[in-house]
Amino acid sequence: METRPTARPPAAGTARPPAADQAGIDAERLGRLLGDPGLAWLVGRARQRMARGRPLTGAVTLSAPDASQRGAAERLLGRAPRAGGSLSVRLDTVDAVLRRSGVSPDGLAAAVVALTGPVALRAETLDREERAWEEVYAPLGDLDAELTPWTERIRADGLVRRLARTPEAAGPLVAAAVRALRALPASPPMSRATFAARNLSGAHALDEGTPLATLVLSGLRFLTGFPDGAGARWRREAWASAGLLMDDLSSTVLTLNLRGTPSLDWTADVGEPTVLTLRSLTRHPPAPAAPTTQTVHVCENPAVLSAAADAFGSACPPLVCLQGQPSAAALTLLRGLSAQGAGLLYHGDFDWGGVRIATALGRSVPWRPWRYTAAHYRAAAARAAEAPDLTGPPAATPWDPALAVALAECGVRVEEEAVLDDLLADLGRARRPDVAHTRSGSSPRSQLSRTGVTPPSGSNA
Repeated sequence: METRPTARPPAAGTARPPAADQAGIDAERLGRLLGDPGLAWLVGRARQRMARGRPLTGAVTLSAPDASQRGAAERLLGRAPRAGGSLSVRLDTVDAVLRRSGVSPDGLAAAVVALTGPVALRAETLDREERAWEEVYAPLGDLDAELTPWTERIRADGLVRRLARTPEAAGPLVAAAVRALRALPASPPMSRATFAARNLSGAHALDEGTPLATLVLSGLRFLTGFPDGAGARWRREAWASAGLLMDDLSSTVLTLNLRGTPSLDWTADVGEPTVLTLRSLTRHPPAPAAPTTQTVHVCENPAVLSAAADAFGSACPPLVCLQGQPSAAALTLLRGLSAQGAGLLYHGDFDWGGVRIATALGRSVPWRPWRYTAAHYRAAAARAAEAPDLTGPPAATPWDPALAVALAECGVRVEEEAVLDDLLADLGRARRPDVAHTRSGSSPRSQLSRTGVTPPSGSNA
């Protein structure tokens, strides 16, 4: 007596035929009829409907069938299909044939499972997958509230899904990114490799091009407010904005009249600007840096610092220039000054990019506005002749919410150079009374020359 092979029962959570017991299926005849390669398209369509939870009724159509597909349909149905450019087969007719013939007493659904295996309901599959992704994203809740908009954005735009593809791969990726972002910004700054070795799986965890590096860079840019860009230099500066460095020499900050080390004291005596590297700031930090006024003015553009050096020389109060987005060196210096008790007064360009720089600085160090409020902007905009229009997306101004409103209403850009006289007037009122004005009497350079000491190269005091 011939033993008929039986199909395996479907797994839990899958679409089942009307009767769960498939022992009555004649596997050999089913293979000859419905298992014919010419009917693979029909079985596939039936399986798709089962996955969607739809009934196996109505017609399915194949355009431009070949002879083998027409022949297989004829053998299954016992008659030739209608002539034409397409081939249509009613699923309920196939179901009836399989039941009546005894090939599959439970009909077409049982036959599809016997031929192709259990059919997972798509709704259940999607539900399980979404639950898995929710578990992937759960660690993002451990980040500080200021990163909440970023976590919402990467969930909406699918960044994690593009980087990892599956929840199984995404889980470790998100967990590692959260560990990294919770440790940023790095203070004191350090190499990216050192940071990765201390906080992640190894020194190469944040190497360029890895999914983790891409995800962490996205988060830290939101944290520091670093603007959009591209290229190797932009990426290096973006990492550096959170204290992660390729090296400790390329990150610099421009200063005037800070003291606390022999080289700073020297340049302050002659009233000349100084470029400090991150290396010098981490190895030989100035202390104390602003012993006289305990106030440090901070500007965005080098033109302000240069004009202050020309106008006041060594009498100018301490001044730091960001030169755009705050570098790791600038953040290190300003954090140190703040920790020593110095108050920071900040001014930048009145435009959307400028207020983003100010906001980014405020995430790392406390500062008070220096002629950088709505009232100052409106006054400057009223005086500015042919000021250029604002460009780019608006940004918040948390130190003075009215400033963002004023920028949107006036719609013009006012650069620091346009209010230079006002800034210099403030610096003049705050200058050191115990130091002679560089432009009156003998200059510090001439005084040094009489002692036989050569000033630093490049000084033009």
